[in-house]
Amino acid sequence: MASSFLFLFMTIFLTHYVFSCSAIVLLPLTHSLSKTQFNSTPHLLKFTSARSATRFHHRHRQISLPLSPGSDYTLSFNLGSHPPQPISLYMDTGSDLVWFPCAPFECILCEGKYDSAATGGLSPPNITSSASVSCKSPACSAAHTSLSSSDLCAMARCPLELIETSDCSSFSCPPFYYAYGDGSLVARLYRDSLSMPASSPLVLHNFTFGCAHTALGEPVGVAGFGRGVLSLPAQLASFSPHLGNQFSYCLVSHSFDADRVRRPSPLILGRYSLDDEKKKRVGHDRGEFVYTAMLDNPKHPYFYCVGLEGITVGNRKIPVPEILKRVDRRGNGGMVVDSGTTFTMLPAGLYESLVTEFNHRMGRVYKRATQIEERTGLGPCYYSDDSAAKVPAVALHFVGNSTVILPRNNYYYEFFDGRDGQKKKRKVGCLMLMNGGDEAESGGPAATLGNYQQQGFEVVYDLEKHRVGFARRKCALLWDSLQQR
Repeated sequence: MASSFLFLFMTIFLTHYVFSCSAIVLLPLTHSLSKTQFNSTPHLLKFTSARSATRFHHRHRQISLPLSPGSDYTLSFNLGSHPPQPISLYMDTGSDLVWFPCAPFECILCEGKYDSAATGGLSPPNITSSASVSCKSPACSAAHTSLSSSDLCAMARCPLELIETSDCSSFSCPPFYYAYGDGSLVARLYRDSLSMPASSPLVLHNFTFGCAHTALGEPVGVAGFGRGVLSLPAQLASFSPHLGNQFSYCLVSHSFDADRVRRPSPLILGRYSLDDEKKKRVGHDRGEFVYTAMLDNPKHPYFYCVGLEGITVGNRKIPVPEILKRVDRRGNGGMVVDSGTTFTMLPAGLYESLVTEFNHRMGRVYKRATQIEERTGLGPCYYSDDSAAKVPAVALHFVGNSTVILPRNNYYYEFFDGRDGQKKKRKVGCLMLMNGGDEAESGGPAATLGNYQQQGFEVVYDLEKHRVGFARRKCALLWDSLQQR
């Protein structure tokens, strides 16, 4: 009897050990954008560029967890088990909290804020069976910008004599307020099981999340992947360090094409390996990872900040301001690698230098499309008739001698436009990098690397070695290959 029990115990232990140390969790990222929301390509680009600018400029407000409205990619989970309730959340490396609307849910001024396809038409979950988080919990302190447990328990109406004897564990963490670029919410912390319907199904017990019953302009929740104790990777690391110490994603190149947008982009939790044949198939022959160190930000510790040393346009390397190469003691500087911002935002001086060089090469050959620039919020734009424009190469140079050469479609988008009094649609292209304003006036991160520029790369966040890596990949084939492991 004892030997049978020992055998059963060892089987369970080894199964868990093998899973934790060798397996990955593969999740599909779904692009949330639907062209049915927009009456033209310039309308789509105007919406997307405005959202990128709003998200970037909101980062410079004096708040601790700057979540911003929307994202481009969603993840699906199941909450609880009696029965499991499906939820769909935006995936965001720029914040460190998992939160979502809970029933009953009231969203003020949410008309037209998003396409219901982003959440698959799901209703907010009911959390009656979820456990509340104590006011004494470190998670409560983290959600309230590191307020002391005594302050939080006083807010939760725990009597003074119990606060003094540290006996307030039965009092729930008080609600917290989050402000956004164009919205806000009030939420409470709860714990429940969170399951991931992945290639290797995984259940996280006692997972901490924020539950919002009221929001202003924020109809969809967020799965925060930033550097913080409440983020999904941090909570996953407490279950399995192997899974939580590294994650990567590979965004399928889409250029807003509806068929490509529908392809799942792989989100990979943990480290993986492929045989030589599969490596060649998914694009390992295009080069291995180039890494740059993560920079610690004392004011915004949840950001994945890196240093940018220069940008090359054609054969000319454009120097960058010193503030882009490092983060100072006040949390200013560096570039944030962000899954939630669409277009890369650059400091005004650098952006203008880049545009001057770009226009020097393009403006001699192609007519400037100024009306398109006004309608899209992007620029410079050029008419190229029916031919593909000859566009100068663009490369990003990160601190640590790490160079990332951007594919043409990652920074120059071409489409046909039928307005401007033309009977025939004209081919036009726009630079997909944006002016982030004067860094000296704004403070905070100096730039953001948007997800549009990350398409066709596997971007790895190595939390153990504190670095971010980039490697060209065929992302759709990487998804297929990892599913077949």
